[in-house]
Amino acid sequence: MYLGIDIGGTTTKMGLMEASGTLISENSFRTNAYSDANQFLSALEGEIIRMVTLVGDQLKGIGLGAPSANYHTGIIENAANLGWKGQLDIKRHLENIMHCPVSVTNDCNLPAIGEMTYGAAQVMQNFVTVSLGTGLGCGIVANGKLVGGHHGMAGELGHVNVKPNGRKCGCGRRGCLETYVSATGLKRTLFKLLADYNGGHSELEECTFEELTAEKITESAGRGDHIARKAFEYTARILGLKLADLLLITDPEAIFLVGGMAQAGELLFKPTREAMNACKLSTYDSDVEILASNLPPGKLSILGACGLILNAEEPGSRYRHVTLLEQKSKEYGKDFSR
Repeated sequence: MYLGIDIGGTTTKMGLMEASGTLISENSFRTNAYSDANQFLSALEGEIIRMVTLVGDQLKGIGLGAPSANYHTGIIENAANLGWKGQLDIKRHLENIMHCPVSVTNDCNLPAIGEMTYGAAQVMQNFVTVSLGTGLGCGIVANGKLVGGHHGMAGELGHVNVKPNGRKCGCGRRGCLETYVSATGLKRTLFKLLADYNGGHSELEECTFEELTAEKITESAGRGDHIARKAFEYTARILGLKLADLLLITDPEAIFLVGGMAQAGELLFKPTREAMNACKLSTYDSDVEILASNLPPGKLSILGACGLILNAEEPGSRYRHVTLLEQKSKEYGKDFSR
């Protein structure tokens, strides 16, 4: 059995999986209920222990994704979307508590691992996943390998700048993509449109910011609410523009939009495709598709986390990040990391 953990800015999801890929148990709790790292760790430990009592000593490892988690060190480093700052050595902590291997990566990589392990990307060598939740993350697979980067932090598409001096981001900068394209960004856009249109006879005009959710905006847009639809169109235009830029850097076969906002379907996908195709370099033909995941909603990241630890020690695995030091150590028969 393997335990997969996806620490999101709003919710932490967990799942126990057999090596075959069958999820046998799932659980979740609120990440944003804890503003202190130690309190969060205590809650996480309790949930892990409750789950693994189901399998006893059959637990072979834990795969975990979190915002700003560094694969090489196992440390969560000043995450923009978590309630605490500083460094949290979550890999070492969990290995000391659970006495099993723990593999950690940036949460934006989990959907990419899930898609290449169990989804439509099993037959692809070059693809990108864009996760749209509390923030925006990006997992990149190039030539069949997950791209980790020198610091293990590749894929922070959510923090590319789209508007200098724009909206304030949790990372401390202004104008980051995720302040416009994410569940939180969609809410901010909706409230700006309500102000611009003086309400505009929207069914959402009486909602407070705390009451409003991306799900409510999606439902209202589906019923034809003018302001809700304009919020999706604005969001999609910015996303499509940045995806056109992403094509130049990654040259993928496909881009998968995943996460809670992707459940909006064509409300988001259609205008995003149109915006990307209008902005992309003519070298890229229409074969670059924007796809939804064919895996069950809400389970992709858990499957990815389980896949991360399941394949972490497999030689030559598609899922294994290989650093330059590791490559040189193998080449020359000497441990250059010391």
